[in-house]
Amino acid sequence: MIAVLLALGSAAAYGLSDFIGGVFSKRASPWSVALVGQAAGGVLMLGVSLLTSGDAVRADFGWAVLAGVGNGLGTVFLYRGLSSGRMGVVAPVSGVGAALLPVVVGLVAGERPGVLVWSGIIAAMPGIWLVAREPAAEDITGARPVGSGVLDGVLAGLGFGTLFAALAQIPESAGFTPLALNQLVATLVIVAAAVVARAAWVPRSRAAYAGAATGVLGATATGAFLLASQQGFLTVTAVLASLYPAFTVLLAATVLREHVHRWQAIGLVLCGAAVALVVAG
Repeated sequence: MIAVLLALGSAAAYGLSDFIGGVFSKRASPWSVALVGQAAGGVLMLGVSLLTSGDAVRADFGWAVLAGVGNGLGTVFLYRGLSSGRMGVVAPVSGVGAALLPVVVGLVAGERPGVLVWSGIIAAMPGIWLVAREPAAEDITGARPVGSGVLDGVLAGLGFGTLFAALAQIPESAGFTPLALNQLVATLVIVAAAVVARAAWVPRSRAAYAGAATGVLGATATGAFLLASQQGFLTVTAVLASLYPAFTVLLAATVLREHVHRWQAIGLVLCGAAVALVVAG
């Protein structure tokens, strides 16, 4: 039960982080918001690691680097896909991918969830897809084809799935220092990708610096997931943490009064059923 609560707390923090990041990204370059966020998260995790005990070994730092690469690349391809105007394709594909890859890794590692838990996992996949899916809209002239959006979504999902799967390999004895390294590596990946893409990534406005709030929430979510994966099955914790789009949609509906369309409502119901089944199992 502790693992379930931590994973759901991770999803809530990720969802709130994405919600706030979406607001600030409309006022500043999303690359600069992501950069400030990752850096702020790294400072937070470094502070936590100094205040807590831990004895990380070389292998733990190796997993942290892999997680950071996945984190950074997931963010890069997500932004590239969203910038193409294919949010309705990129968001659901990346969300399902982020959940599916850790499930495969967990099964290969020998995890065997019960029937009810499996039912919850199965319900979560279409739930994540439907919640993240935007209503179909007319094609925007000059936008990339749908296939390009699918590719970006798949790559983003692989990145975030790698983040979850790699973090799950770090034992409790390692403490939080590997998480600080994960944030640093992700920051460097984002900067490198922004330079290659010739995108504006240097923070120059208050909105960009306000992205620090997203980083603190994101780092908190990552820390909660790390603890959850140490207490329970990766197949369960990764799926529950990947329910974060549901929290983002609920926040947008309650705070910004955005309309929840029919398929999103069905997705929310499936996400709720997934949580109930996992808890029951």
